[in-house]
Amino acid sequence: MNVDFQGHHSGPGASLLVKQAENVLSILEFFAERQSPATVAELVAHFGWPRSSAFNIVATLAERGYLYEPRARGAYYPTPRWLSLAQAITMAEPVPDALIRVMDRLVEETGETVWIAGASGLHVVVLDVRESPQLIRYAAQVGTRLPIHVTGTGQALLSRMSAAEREGLLRRVRYRAYTANSPTDAATVLAQIDEARARGWFMSASAYSSDLGGVSLPVEVGGRVYAVTVAGPEGRVLPKMPAIGAMIAAAIAEECDGRGDAAGKVNRTARAGR
Repeated sequence: MNVDFQGHHSGPGASLLVKQAENVLSILEFFAERQSPATVAELVAHFGWPRSSAFNIVATLAERGYLYEPRARGAYYPTPRWLSLAQAITMAEPVPDALIRVMDRLVEETGETVWIAGASGLHVVVLDVRESPQLIRYAAQVGTRLPIHVTGTGQALLSRMSAAEREGLLRRVRYRAYTANSPTDAATVLAQIDEARARGWFMSASAYSSDLGGVSLPVEVGGRVYAVTVAGPEGRVLPKMPAIGAMIAAAIAEECDGRGDAAGKVNRTARAGR
């Protein structure tokens, strides 16, 4: 059984979504899960959309070459054009090979889910994932967005910004309590970043998603700052956080020419916590 520990939250920004764009993305996700053609009627039944709206979206996508009818019965399926676009985008700025090696190494060493993330405004975006082989695990997905101020991943990225950039960004955040452990003001976020720097690694313990624990470190590769995160069920990860922090630091030091933060400090902290 694959248990998804990721929380999905509706915030003030949810009302700003462009409905038609959201519906196109929903259709893509629908086909990715269904993996077979679907008629307009099936889309209407699944999403509860007006038939005219569903038909207009499907007709537009078909006209642009993004959907086709594999059978002459009005059932549609995405064309390879989506894949071609995704590959072109990915080839322009792929996750560096060094970080791919870091993920592969850490998922084997820790047994937990590992991801690489980057900053995007007030959020972090998961760029690549290696899922834990364990039955109960964190089910992360490429493209997942998380509030930058709440998680260890986001705070690791914030730590590498200039003070002015970091404080300006935190002034724009709309703070809310996703869980009882969520930081709800800029002063708390800044204090947590300072604590993490002193400790040598960044952490999250049910701060955004209940029962999820994670350890993160920032790393700069090719002039861009990324966060490397190992995460899993809180009860399994929390006691091992110092050791996981040491594993992340060692992987970065050996695979990325030591461009992460405080590798020596993390190793000392891990030995002290054993």
